[in-house]
Amino acid sequence: MISCAMKVFLCITCAVMLLSCCIAQEDPKLSAQEELNQGVVAYRAGETVSAADHFRKATELDPDLRVAHLYLATAFAQQFIPGVDAPDNLIMAKQAIDEYQKVLQNDPGNINSLKGIAYIFMNTKQFDDSLAYYKKVVAADPNDAEAYYSVGVVDWTVVFKETTTLKARAGLRVEDDVKAPRNQKLCDDLRTSNQEHIEEGLTMLRKAVALRADYSDAMVYVNLLYRRKADIDCNDPKARAADLKAAEHWADLAMSARQGKTKPKTSPAEEPEHH
Repeated sequence: MISCAMKVFLCITCAVMLLSCCIAQEDPKLSAQEELNQGVVAYRAGETVSAADHFRKATELDPDLRVAHLYLATAFAQQFIPGVDAPDNLIMAKQAIDEYQKVLQNDPGNINSLKGIAYIFMNTKQFDDSLAYYKKVVAADPNDAEAYYSVGVVDWTVVFKETTTLKARAGLRVEDDVKAPRNQKLCDDLRTSNQEHIEEGLTMLRKAVALRADYSDAMVYVNLLYRRKADIDCNDPKARAADLKAAEHWADLAMSARQGKTKPKTSPAEEPEHH
């Protein structure tokens, strides 16, 4: 027969085994949370590479830990250097996008992930993809002035790049006038390449200003896009003059905003007449 002491010992042993089993089952998630916490500490200390290692381990231990994927994407994005085409840098960009995409699989409207992908695409010169993702931000949060601004900036970037290339082929600088009929082909090429981006950019930037009345950076880009709009109005001197006048108007608004003198809102009707 088993003694009472032995029974107690066996009961305790079974309890310990059951407890160990439960802890073992929970261990991956607990370890993932610990890795996540260590990653946050490292990230706040500026140790981005170490933070990324912790966040990666957290995602491996618990693939469903969405915040770990988001933090890992952010750590990769922090190591990405905009405008550098080195292979290692582009790999870092891809890793960041991949992690952001994992977040979006379960949370399609995650603003941080959408903005992160759009930013990387913009800075790897994948402008169509960047626009697509910034527009997803607009759809997810129609009151995000920064999202409208970002669309406008990408549109201006595309327009400026095309303008620089096409004018250089014609022996002109970016700010040189395009006059018909002497530059008719250049005018047509600029219109074909840029008109859609100019119109979209102006629309988006005005929405940004409507949401944030002192948004001086957005006003500056409205000014810049009107200058590029003047290029494609080379067959219409009156329209070109109106566009340049509108550009000056928005440049003045930007300066006033920076000096804290912005009017509450500027509607299109308050701009100089333009076509």
